Amino acid sequence: MKIRRVAIVGGTHGNEFTGVYLVKKFAQFPDLITRASFETVTLLANPKAFNAVLRYIDKDLNRCFLQKDLLDSTKNSYEEMLAKSIYKILGLKGDKQADLIFDLHTTTANMGLTLILSNNHPFNLKLAAYLSHINPLVRVYRTSIDSAQSNPYLNSLCELGFAIEAGPIAHGVLSATVFQKMEELICTILDYLENLNSGNIQSNNQTLTLYKYLLDVDYPRNEDGTVRAMVHPELQDRDYQALDPGEPMFLSFDGTTIAYEGESTVYPIFINSAAYSQERIAMYLTQKQRINV
Repeated sequence: MKIRRVAIVGGTHGNEFTGVYLVKKFAQFPDLITRASFETVTLLANPKAFNAVLRYIDKDLNRCFLQKDLLDSTKNSYEEMLAKSIYKILGLKGDKQADLIFDLHTTTANMGLTLILSNNHPFNLKLAAYLSHINPLVRVYRTSIDSAQSNPYLNSLCELGFAIEAGPIAHGVLSATVFQKMEELICTILDYLENLNSGNIQSNNQTLTLYKYLLDVDYPRNEDGTVRAMVHPELQDRDYQALDPGEPMFLSFDGTTIAYEGESTVYPIFINSAAYSQERIAMYLTQKQRINV
C-alpha cells in the first residue's frame, strides 16, 4: 500500500483551538509536513464556528458525514452544506481524494493523546500499535461504529486514518504543552508514512491495547430531567483507569455516593466532558482489550 495524499483537518469543532492553530502553522510553514513520497494538505473545517468560538453554528459538523446525508438535497443547514463541501474536497474519487485523514480534536476530559478508530482496518491498527508502542502517552479508543454507512464523522470520508483527541484543555484555549504533544505526534505519523512508502518499515507482530466502547452513561437525574449528581471526585480525571463494581461513580448533591453497579471492570473515558454533557453523557464505559496486529 502506498500513501499518495494525506489530509490534516483542524477546527471540525470551532472551539477546539489546538487543531485550528496547528493547521494554521502547517499552512504557514509547509516544510514541517512535507515528505518526499506523498502530498500533505491541511483544512480548517469550520471557520465560521472558529471565529465565533463555538463548537458549531447549527449542527455538530462531526455528525454530518453519513453517506446518505451527504447525498440528501434536503440537508441544507450551515454544517450540512459544509460537510458536502468537505466531501467534494477530500472524499470524492479522483486526484483530490485523500488516502488518509487525521482529524484533530481536544477535550476537557483527561484523555491524554487518544487515537479514535472508527474501523478495524489493518493499516489503522498497525499504525496505532506503532504509535502507542513508541509513545506511552498514546491510547487507542475504538468507537461503537460497525460500518462505513453508520459513520457520521469527518474521517468517514477515508477508510484510513482516525481522529486524534488531546486533553484535558478548556474550550477556546491554547496550551503550548498540548499543542507540542499533538504536533510531535503528527510529525511522527508523517515520518512513519514516509518510511512505509519507502519500504523501510518491517512487518512484525505487535500487541495493541485497545479500549472498546461498551455504552455511555448519563448523569443521575430527577424525574423532571434535572441533574441530581456529579461525577464522584474519586473518579474525576481517571480516564482509562479501571472502575470496579461497587466503586464510587457519582456524588449526589445531598452527599450520597452512587456506586458503579455493573458486573465487570470497565474503563471510563471522556469523563465529565463539557462537550458531551449537553448530550446527556457523563462518560463512556469501555472494555480493555489486547490484540495482536
